[in-house]
Amino acid sequence: MSLEQQISKGIMEAMKARDAARLSALRNAKKVIIEAKTAGPEIAELSDAEVLKIVAKLAKQGSESAALFREKGREDLAAEEEAQVAVYQEFLPKQLSAEELTAELKAIIAEVGAASMKEMGKVMGAATKRLAGRADGKEISAKVRELLG
Repeated sequence: MSLEQQISKGIMEAMKARDAARLSALRNAKKVIIEAKTAGPEIAELSDAEVLKIVAKLAKQGSESAALFREKGREDLAAEEEAQVAVYQEFLPKQLSAEELTAELKAIIAEVGAASMKEMGKVMGAATKRLAGRADGKEISAKVRELLG
């Protein structure tokens, strides 16, 4: 079953369970997926990797929104955003721990043969492709700078 089908199935289950927060999050994801499919001149099917990018983007936006709401003292809205992020994270692959990220990046640096900060672009290109969805771009960049610097 594709990731898009899993989201559609989740919408049905959330309706039956009367889980408003889950239903809202999944409907939002479905809306963004449909918009992406119809963005071009013809309706295109999205691969699981493309759907995964959409869900990851929604999760990241939700986390950032929750942080902003907390900063402004709106705990109610922050909790709502975090509930939606939790739903999105069910569809994302497990995030790498700091140790796992370091090990992966050391392997990528060895493969690419990078020895200085001048070659950070090569490492980042390979790392973002290989670690897509499993680590945040900012974390990857910071760790690469640390390892090459």
